[in-house]
Amino acid sequence: MSRTPQDVGVRAVTESEIPDWIRALNTGFLRPPHVSEAELADRSSYIVPDRTLGAFDDGRCVATFRSFPQELTAVGGAAVPADAITNVSVTATHRRHGLLTRMMALDLAAAKERGDVVATLIAAEYPIYGRHGFGPAVHTAEWTVDVPRTGLDRHRPVADDGRIDLIDPEAVRKLGPELYERFRRATPGAVSRDDRWWQVDTGAVRLDRPSWTEPFYAVHRSASGEIDGLATYVSDDQWGDDKRPLQTATVKGLITTSPAAERALWHYLCSLDWVTTVKSGRRAPDDLLPHLLPDPRAARLSTYGDWLWVRILDVVPALEARTYATSGTLVLEVVDEAGLAGGRYRLDAGPEGAECRPTDQEPQLSLPVGELAALWLGDESAVRLAALGRVREQQKGAASVADALLRTSRRPWCPDIF
Repeated sequence: MSRTPQDVGVRAVTESEIPDWIRALNTGFLRPPHVSEAELADRSSYIVPDRTLGAFDDGRCVATFRSFPQELTAVGGAAVPADAITNVSVTATHRRHGLLTRMMALDLAAAKERGDVVATLIAAEYPIYGRHGFGPAVHTAEWTVDVPRTGLDRHRPVADDGRIDLIDPEAVRKLGPELYERFRRATPGAVSRDDRWWQVDTGAVRLDRPSWTEPFYAVHRSASGEIDGLATYVSDDQWGDDKRPLQTATVKGLITTSPAAERALWHYLCSLDWVTTVKSGRRAPDDLLPHLLPDPRAARLSTYGDWLWVRILDVVPALEARTYATSGTLVLEVVDEAGLAGGRYRLDAGPEGAECRPTDQEPQLSLPVGELAALWLGDESAVRLAALGRVREQQKGAASVADALLRTSRRPWCPDIF
């Protein structure tokens, strides 16, 4: 007898079902489905069954979904509680059965009930998550630097009052978290990192990866001795036929809390002996890197795309959490098909603070909740979205008012994947 989508149950997993859930996750991501003891032990150490959903067909897991608590930095530095979504998969035999929709609805309803202000995720495919109220709120870029073309004199020391030191993984685990906290409080779009993140990043937890290569870790210390930058990088071992070194240094991460540290670390990376190419890794779309070089054309943009997607769950605390450079009033009509955050809201904002409340006033601007997320972190333009037909002006000039209030001088950035 054939089974229908309604026969597939969607619910939180039990501890005994975690191995089957991991197998389904590996299958969905086209990885070998076998679950090793090491993988089971590692994933079981952080999986919370109540926040780990599965779809079960005749007792077999055929779709996966997991969330965990996170903080997202809003414009101005406030930490907003977020429902971070990850490990989303649907087995190929069960696609188009509405399983993701059912899992998403359960998770977002629980997040709203907990008081999470937003939900976040990194989207593997663009068309999927807009249907669930998410919008691309942070973009990412990568550059490939042709080192000989930069114009830097690699034989001279970096012109800087501070110093750069190489440190070991244990030191990174001690020093990195405090530096990152200072970085993320100043970076809209950045998300919190727990202790396990640093364990994985430094190889203390290797996720059953026998090919782990320990990176180099370079810290920048200011003239006062404070650590204000950390670069993590690896290098290959390539040589030309004429025995010239042609090595590539690939940056795994670079965070700083000052422009001086940023300049010093990039100049350091571009002055490494034998290195002729530097790959920047994921950077903010308006990163300083190209223009820290005498010849910015030496840095070729190799990747640009959407990165962190955000879903507003509660409009009032979201708009009140961020700061505003100018003063103004905006009445929004937010359309949310899921019924989680829709309604009309009046925002009165200025440099001294903001108040947002439900209202029955006529709206100036109407927009889907996903477009509000793109505007909330300051990256998108309401005028641009109006031209695209994705927001609608109910009052002439409202999109310009929204841009004056919501857009930021620097673009948000999330350096992490989760």
